[in-house]
Amino acid sequence: MATKIEVANGGGDDDLDEEMQLQYREPLLERPYSPSQSSVAVNSACDTTDEEITAAQPQTASLSSTHDADERKGQGRRLSSLDVFRGLTVALMILVDDAGGAFPSINHSPWFGVTLADFVMPFFLFSVGISIGLVFKKTPNKLQATKKVMARTIKLFLLGVLLQGGYFHGRDHLTYGVDVGKIRWMGVLQRISIGYFLASMAEIWLTRKIVVDSPMSFTRKYYIQWMVALFLCSLYMCLVYGLHVPDWEYEGTNTNISSHASSSASVYCRTRGSLEPPCNAIGYIDRCILGQYHLYQHPVYRRTKECSVNSPDYGPLPPNSPGWCLAPFDPEGLLSSLMATVTCFVGLQFGHVILHNQSHVQMLIIWCMLSLPLLILGHALDIVGIPLCKPLYTLSYVFVTAGAAGLVLTLIYYTVDIKQWRKPLVWLQWMGMNALIVYGLAACDLFPEALQGFYWRSPENNLVDVTERALQNVFRSENWGTLVFVLVEILFWAVVAGYLHMKDNRFIRWLRSSVRYPMLSQLTCY
Repeated sequence: MATKIEVANGGGDDDLDEEMQLQYREPLLERPYSPSQSSVAVNSACDTTDEEITAAQPQTASLSSTHDADERKGQGRRLSSLDVFRGLTVALMILVDDAGGAFPSINHSPWFGVTLADFVMPFFLFSVGISIGLVFKKTPNKLQATKKVMARTIKLFLLGVLLQGGYFHGRDHLTYGVDVGKIRWMGVLQRISIGYFLASMAEIWLTRKIVVDSPMSFTRKYYIQWMVALFLCSLYMCLVYGLHVPDWEYEGTNTNISSHASSSASVYCRTRGSLEPPCNAIGYIDRCILGQYHLYQHPVYRRTKECSVNSPDYGPLPPNSPGWCLAPFDPEGLLSSLMATVTCFVGLQFGHVILHNQSHVQMLIIWCMLSLPLLILGHALDIVGIPLCKPLYTLSYVFVTAGAAGLVLTLIYYTVDIKQWRKPLVWLQWMGMNALIVYGLAACDLFPEALQGFYWRSPENNLVDVTERALQNVFRSENWGTLVFVLVEILFWAVVAGYLHMKDNRFIRWLRSSVRYPMLSQLTCY
């Protein structure tokens, strides 16, 4: 006798009204029956969709007999470690974005190397891959599932253009609007949409119908996806090291001149295989396809020693600085976004491990066996001459960050889903279950911008800035006051996420149904 683990059908109709939704479920795997075992149900308590899957929790071979009762209690729950992992990623994003100016050591690396901030994007993409692996295991109608993926990809991409294309001017700027001739087409959400689309297509169309009962059958079932990831890596390496980059010109603004006058500057390249800021093939492809006016105009390499007297922070140009310091470059460009898709494919395989393993021990061992070689290989590539570089999304960077994401998820899984130590991390779980709302309102500064619009007599006398200055005065330090302010901000959004999780009213249902498709609730809140 067997009980069936159920998962929401990836091709089901999830366009119904929030109060009238019908959960479509299909049997995914059969596992040995246990009297205490119950079907895994779809959790609709957060801002996720009908396709939200609960954890296919391992059923046997617990780490010790003392955990058996706790494991049986958790059989009907969603995989909480995924929520905690997403919540940790969102919290890190808020921390490095808002406190990175005060502490450049946690801000993005100016070019080569990695810092804490450089792990945020890969962690998002990694969780997207896991979500796809869980959701699209049963797709009886592949065409319908493909249409839904395409629609969500377009929505996510357009939302990214709206939030990061230049329309909103950020904190401390009570203005909005963008010249349509200078809209930034690429960005964080656009990169996630590309990874989501390619990984979903691979999962829907390139998975063989094979029963997984051994490592060999697992390989035969998914090896085509691995070949796609290998092809993307090969294409990236061929273009980066083989494409000839000619000289080029751009119009820049001299930040050392009080008038901020624009002037034309030339960048001399005539090379191939360069990974330096001015002459890499990734920037060349973006300039050719997107146009330099549609790229990010404040790239991180302006914080390098060549371009800033305050490096690794922004600052005035040093004497005799190179001409490319003010050149545009998009860290979420086209070719680097294709390479970022590989991180989604790595997460996809971690999701497959969840589905096809019945033992906590097996899952932990396999995840470690996948993560550690990636870390070692990434550092080996760095040593032999392929440096870690987030703006270029180099091969070594892919391996190191994907391996780190796997190890972090393994640790969280052991802590939350095996040891059942959920209460200390419940605030991260709330943020992960409401990742879309927290990301849009906090990380994209929509909520702070709205608050700053209400001020007393002078624009700087608003609630956001007054609170931050007050904390800086209390701690007698601008940097430490800013850090405390950001930690309070994270705590605030954890409380908001907890309220959204526990309070089910009509407004919240409307909010969730309105934004569930385009972004992290659909892509990374599984």
